[in-house]
Amino acid sequence: MGINVGRIVRSSTTRYAVGCQVLQREVPVFGSLVKVPAMEGDEVYGLIYDVRMEDDPFVRQIAAATDELGPEYIEDMRRNRQVPIEVAVLVVGYQHAGTIYHRLPPQPPLSLDVICTCTDQELARFTEQFDYFRLVLDNQDLPADELLAANLRYAAQARAKEPAGEKEREDFLVDAGRELARLLAMNLSRLDAILRRIRP
Repeated sequence: MGINVGRIVRSSTTRYAVGCQVLQREVPVFGSLVKVPAMEGDEVYGLIYDVRMEDDPFVRQIAAATDELGPEYIEDMRRNRQVPIEVAVLVVGYQHAGTIYHRLPPQPPLSLDVICTCTDQELARFTEQFDYFRLVLDNQDLPADELLAANLRYAAQARAKEPAGEKEREDFLVDAGRELARLLAMNLSRLDAILRRIRP
């Protein structure tokens, strides 16, 4: 079962933002695959590409305080206050009637829907095909190369936990590298940079 990240505060067909109260150890993690319910039982998949702590005047006052603050006070402030944290997600596909599509969904998810992380099995299933690569690589206003590389590392780790783990992980990375080589054949420096980032 995945971990709840938070609720959608705004969405579009290509991206959505999620508000959450505090950062958990497991989420949100840059490059993680997450999902959110959509119309008619569908699910929209996305990759976390940014985690932002919005401006909070009260935290600024505490940070500027000259007195020494105890660790228990800081932890209490982090856990029990409504810290304005926003998680940004890039849409990379959706599931309809049990089939996964690596393209933009017909409609964006609704505000206040809960998003959660995908399990290792869901991540492995989503990354069986590489058609979503282009959706990531075409976003030049994002750290697209880092995002895709992080996602591929997580997908490889998920496969390493299977019975035939190490071989499945290696085969996956080789196949992903081949697809990247096909897509970036005219940009070898970019290809080389991504391949270096997905190495274990």
